Amino acid sequence: MYLLIRLLFFAIDVYTILIIIRAVISWIRPDPYNQLVQMLYKVTEPFLGPIRKFILRYTGNMGIDFSPLVAIIILNLFKYIIRRILLY
Repeated sequence: MYLLIRLLFFAIDVYTILIIIRAVISWIRPDPYNQLVQMLYKVTEPFLGPIRKFILRYTGNMGIDFSPLVAIIILNLFKYIIRRILLY
């Protein structure tokens, strides 16, 4: 059980890093045909897309994409909740 939890936390950490890399890459306007950029978008978009739609629905288009920040907060909150459940 401990190994599965550690593996889950590792996967969440890796996904968080991918989201951060995607956010940083978006500042420099990468080549959309680059295989690495395409893979990064394919991996992170299923999680960021719904968050982005939710944020835009309630805030409108402010020109700044806060979905990576919200996604990282959600992932860390999930890790925190799992830790708290397992400690009790």
